[in-house]
Amino acid sequence: MRAIVHQAPCTAGDLSLQDLPLPSFSSTQLLVKVAAAGVNRADIVQRQGRYPAPAGASPLLGLEIAGEVVAVGEAVTDFAIGDAVFGLIGGGGYAEYAVLDAACAIHKPAELSWQEAASLPEAWMTAWLNLCELGQLQTGETVLIHAGASGVGSAAIQLAKWRGAKVITTVGNAEKAAWCRELGADIAIVYSEQNFASVVREQGRVALILDCIGGSYLQRNLQCLATDGRLIVIGVMGGAKAELDLAMLLVKRIRLLGSTLRSQALPQKQHLTQALREQILPAISSGTIRPTIDCCFALADAAAAHRYLEENRNLGKVLLNP
Repeated sequence: MRAIVHQAPCTAGDLSLQDLPLPSFSSTQLLVKVAAAGVNRADIVQRQGRYPAPAGASPLLGLEIAGEVVAVGEAVTDFAIGDAVFGLIGGGGYAEYAVLDAACAIHKPAELSWQEAASLPEAWMTAWLNLCELGQLQTGETVLIHAGASGVGSAAIQLAKWRGAKVITTVGNAEKAAWCRELGADIAIVYSEQNFASVVREQGRVALILDCIGGSYLQRNLQCLATDGRLIVIGVMGGAKAELDLAMLLVKRIRLLGSTLRSQALPQKQHLTQALREQILPAISSGTIRPTIDCCFALADAAAAHRYLEENRNLGKVLLNP
């Protein structure tokens, strides 16, 4: 099979298309012919050598796929050869074939394209985990979502509005601000033009923050939180270190949580897969929420896809078509 190979740390230009053997799979897994694969910030960080694949996972990039089942482990009962599926994987999506745990596989609805299906697992499971389960977002609360035009951000905006919350988001430019408002954001702050903390405080502070920036935003995030507020950090694009004002943490009873999806145990991923299947898919079918796809690149153009994402040009998800 053809697959994108890298030796971390490396630049996008060092990604190469090579011929590799088909991946082996266990009795509880599916071998899938990939029709579309998501491109995520985590892939870039892995390529840079700062986010290695977990033990036992494929060293290849790619955390979500959609495609056709071509082989089935002997213990699998819910899927068969020829089924159209999608789901979250531990690695290996940048290839013509990938392995998907049956516990994390979902039958693809006919109304979803391959690209739409592949765009869902990483973004929507991340949003669900952090807003609904860890963040315990309640109807009527206000949430601040950083990087609202990203794959996770665009999912989180829609999910928060669906749950009855007020949404404030930060974005890089006016075009992204307008797009996020179309998705349901009540306020979209262009962070290069306004101090987001000042704007948020004018609104009366927030109950929950979903942050992929990290260190450079920590102090301002704390200023934005109301008493008993929750700050969930899912990335460190703005640095991994910052000075923490523990007094503010104590006085405001703030909860500070770190969260990643990839390192979750299989039972938790199975639980989040169930939420995607039983909660998110029906909402998409009804038109309440929608997948957000920016563009698709050929597998051979994975380097261009990485550069596109690194330049923050996307509105929603970026995908590969093997």
